[in-house]
Amino acid sequence: MAAPSTSDRLVAPVAPAAAGLPRFGIVLLVALTITWGLNWPMMKLALQGVQPWAFRSMCLMVGGSSLLLLTGASGGSIRLPVGRLLPLALVSAFNITAWHLLSAYALINTGSGRAAIIGYTMPLWAAPLSVLLLGARLTLRQGLALLLGMAALVLLIGQDLAVVGNAPLGAALMAAAALSWAIGTVLVKKFAWGSMPVMALTGWQQLIGGLPIVLGWWLLEPVPDLGALSWPSALGLAYAVFVAMVFCLPAYFKLVSLLPAHVAAISVLAVPAVGVISSAWLLGEPVGLAEASALLLVVGGLFLLVRAAER
Repeated sequence: MAAPSTSDRLVAPVAPAAAGLPRFGIVLLVALTITWGLNWPMMKLALQGVQPWAFRSMCLMVGGSSLLLLTGASGGSIRLPVGRLLPLALVSAFNITAWHLLSAYALINTGSGRAAIIGYTMPLWAAPLSVLLLGARLTLRQGLALLLGMAALVLLIGQDLAVVGNAPLGAALMAAAALSWAIGTVLVKKFAWGSMPVMALTGWQQLIGGLPIVLGWWLLEPVPDLGALSWPSALGLAYAVFVAMVFCLPAYFKLVSLLPAHVAAISVLAVPAVGVISSAWLLGEPVGLAEASALLLVVGGLFLLVRAAER
């Protein structure tokens, strides 16, 4: 019997490793955590030279096309299921269109470290949404995780409100982006996708959800002069497109195929921490008591969810 392809493993449950974690999986986990965390200050740099609609259009078109090419190269099917077009358009609207536009404008109006912390409250909001949309039961761990996430938001938004004339626009946009991502994630679980590989599903989401953004770019923004970008903005744009979209997403799916799901989820725990540290290092963003406390609250909430999944 032939060994299962990569795409087969991406649609099949991942069995716990019996004799320990693959060394390649550990290396990939560390690389993914660092590169995804660094993406937050890199996006901030890119948005200093490229407007949001153009920036997100380039990210999504390159990222979605790359995922479909990788799926086809690994032997998986990239056929778009005609009967699932409406559900696919719906999840794409939340997971891709709303998340990418809201988070881009949030980064313009707040620090990238703060945005990373708020963005990764997504799994905490997904818990009560699963109760509403999937009929799941909210466990004690999930309830505590949600309270920690809400406390983190109060800390970050409350500090903005305390500054005269500084409305918490960036934090509010990022919270809306996290909520949209959570809705899209739960809807992906709600609909049946048959044998469609996860990488193909994600690639199609990026292309379909990216279409309104490309249209908005055409209507609202001029074509950016990439040759006139400063080197930090050019570096940030190249990183966001080719590292975050082309490497990080396929790497995450590969990680899920190699490791137990709760181990793969550890990467989510550390990404906002790397985002905060790298933003302070690369952009000189201040990390005060509010940021440090909010980060601990979010990581603590995510840890509760990971421990529940492990059990």
